[in-house]
Amino acid sequence: MSAAAAPSLKLHDTLSRAEREVTPLDGKTLRFYCCGPTVYGPAHIGNFRTFVAQDVMRRVIEQSGTPTLHVRNITDVDDKTIRDSQKAGQSLIEFTQGWTAKFHADCAALNLLPPHVEPSAVAHIPQQVAMIEKLIANGHAYAAADGSVYFRVSSFKDYGRLSHLEDRELRLGASEAASATDSDEYTKDSITDFARWKARKPEDGENFWPSPWGEGRPGWHLECSAMILEYLGEDFDLHSGGVDLIFPHHENEIAQSCCSTHGKFAHHWMHVTHLMVDGGKMSKTLRNLYTLEDLAGRGYSAVEVRYVLIGGHYRTPINFSFHSLDSARQALQKLAKADKALERAGAAITADSPGPFAEAWETLLHDLNAPGAIGSVFGVLNKLKPASLSDADAAAARGGLHFLLQALGIILPPVAEEAAAAEVPADIQALAQQRWDAKQAKDWPAADALRKQLEAAGWLIKDSKEGFSVVKA
Repeated sequence: MSAAAAPSLKLHDTLSRAEREVTPLDGKTLRFYCCGPTVYGPAHIGNFRTFVAQDVMRRVIEQSGTPTLHVRNITDVDDKTIRDSQKAGQSLIEFTQGWTAKFHADCAALNLLPPHVEPSAVAHIPQQVAMIEKLIANGHAYAAADGSVYFRVSSFKDYGRLSHLEDRELRLGASEAASATDSDEYTKDSITDFARWKARKPEDGENFWPSPWGEGRPGWHLECSAMILEYLGEDFDLHSGGVDLIFPHHENEIAQSCCSTHGKFAHHWMHVTHLMVDGGKMSKTLRNLYTLEDLAGRGYSAVEVRYVLIGGHYRTPINFSFHSLDSARQALQKLAKADKALERAGAAITADSPGPFAEAWETLLHDLNAPGAIGSVFGVLNKLKPASLSDADAAAARGGLHFLLQALGIILPPVAEEAAAAEVPADIQALAQQRWDAKQAKDWPAADALRKQLEAAGWLIKDSKEGFSVVKA
């Protein structure tokens, strides 16, 4: 679809607190950066809420006719990756590569478009050192006696403009951030100053690199600024991440980037709100940090998870629950049946325009209102009578439906009754029943083991409130 055929996407900008049109600075390619995962364990669905929202944003921009350059980093060195790699008895590279592969597999399952560039922090330490040298030369950073280097927050008058915090709040926030991420006692001029280079410590083991200030490693925040400069330049179109990154991460990115270059950094900021679970926060203590693997063990697909994650506006908290997954399954089946009905009417897929779903498309272009767009799609489908449509109208309807599905990144499942039509061998049905019984007894390890055994044999389990069905993979 050409850019002239529909208005451009408009998104809320965190910096200006206003809705602004998303357009490329060079008039050609929309260049944007997303803060990626820290690879020391599996990403949970709260992490993926942000990545899914960013994926929908990219899809909408591209379907509006604007090419994109999507950069998303991999954080493969920090306190957590070093600590946990040593606990696992692995080198940092071996440890983080394993979790990076897991992250990529989950992204593929969720139908996320891969970024065009995916740089890692370890691979860009020279660029980070060079940025620190510029900060020191410009008077914005200083070296401490132990070989650590700090950014001087007082040297940047615009510090706090993204988070809109007052000086007292910045000091309190800096203190809390330091206690949460730094167990080190570094000598610095102010509590708000933050480490750009951390001097080597015994607990770092072999994880250190040379620098003009001694052996050590970069501090958090620096990697993003260095990689943005490397791949997007001093000025770029849009920066995105979760709301928890606004302060201090993104605030510090702005400061160090603007103070080491002549650019203005990101021209638009998109932040995605937290995911709630059963009305509360996610936490390890409550055991509700669900991963895709956890949910697959309970019979839910990644497509159903994605549908839930786009089922709330990206700037509004979503309350995730198993009921919401059940509802997603029902909604996906309705969409699949509608598509099958249009297919029976002889409609081919030519998803190059929204067709009769123009209102849904316009809704999506308004601050990425995915739930509103989905509601509008169902509104049109409820009025359609595929059997009575002309070939041209059926083709327009099916093409428009798939245009919206592509923008949302939704892959339709098989229609339930057709999937269930495959004959299920008695031994497979018996294993599935054992797995259901284990699930009802809340014996999750046994249920998960039986699910994996069924998958190895080429069968998938689909759970519902009433029971389960077995379908060929």
